Amino acid sequence: MTRKIIFNGKFLMAPPTGVHRVAEELICALDDLSAEDPSIRERFDFEVFAPRKLHHVLSLKTIGFTQGGIFSWIPWEQFDLPRYAPRATRVSLCNLGPAVSRNAVTMVHDAQVYLSPASYSKPFRIWYKFIQPLIGRRHKTILTVSHYSKEQLVTYGVAPADKIHVIHNGVDHILRTTSDPAAPGRLGLSPRGYVLSLANAQAHKNIKVLLRAFADPRLSSLHLVLFGAASRSDLEALIDGPLPDNVRLVGKISDPELRGLYEQALCLAFPSTTEGFGLPPLEAMLLGCPAIVAPCGSLPEVCGDATIYADPDDPADWVVKIKNLCDNEEAWMSLRKKAQVHAGQFTWKRAAQNLLQLL
Repeated sequence: MTRKIIFNGKFLMAPPTGVHRVAEELICALDDLSAEDPSIRERFDFEVFAPRKLHHVLSLKTIGFTQGGIFSWIPWEQFDLPRYAPRATRVSLCNLGPAVSRNAVTMVHDAQVYLSPASYSKPFRIWYKFIQPLIGRRHKTILTVSHYSKEQLVTYGVAPADKIHVIHNGVDHILRTTSDPAAPGRLGLSPRGYVLSLANAQAHKNIKVLLRAFADPRLSSLHLVLFGAASRSDLEALIDGPLPDNVRLVGKISDPELRGLYEQALCLAFPSTTEGFGLPPLEAMLLGCPAIVAPCGSLPEVCGDATIYADPDDPADWVVKIKNLCDNEEAWMSLRKKAQVHAGQFTWKRAAQNLLQLL
């Protein structure tokens, strides 16, 4: 008997974020598996159901794609989605799902609203703290992206441990992006003359430790290049003063530009104090860009011994670790190779196989 599986397509209303990328990559990898193996199509009837107004759609070979409903955003998810094909199993991959459904599987990526409440607005925190435990009680299965996240979801009462299953993200999507090798040069950056990180002012991203580290004269020959949406004033508020002269904000950049920056950077610096998974370090590592990360959240779990760890509260430790990597080419080459091998284990095909097995 064929089992009907409906994927929640609400995430397609917004430009891709890290969480949205996970949903898109998992569905597309499952579509590839289904195209390769006819027996999967005999067992499952997969379909994406999405609102009428979307930012983008998915190009799928075997998985159906339907748009409908009268609402958008949260009302669509809570009212339109449950009414469509009511006997089907609903799979939601972006932290939230329809609360009224019981025949449902939902991926909750992390417990950040509990671990780092300052990173989110009050309405956001209230909504997540209300609906996620409700989903955790009602839905058949809760998925998450790391064993660390599973522990935190249990600790904060989102769901019991026996209901939560871990599916590590893939990272090989970055290899499908065509590199723009001229991107660093256009920004006036020389190969291995800069450290890459996120322009993100959320408290748990902890970018302030890097801003303070790059004020140290020992790093004056390097640039800290921050990509993302945070403005100069957002970041200056983190340190109560102007940014160091060697900090460059490049704003939102294309995927080809990002790959070009990864491939020529000295390293990626990722000082987060908590992460459900942490895609950027593994993206960088797979492209041969070493990563220096904080030993926090899921980062030791996913980065293993193929990275360098630095104290999230000590700018001087980041100065030393970055400077040592800059001054020792042999160590840089060794870590680069080790990082590529390690990150190569995290594929979307493997993640989709794990999802299929759970379904």
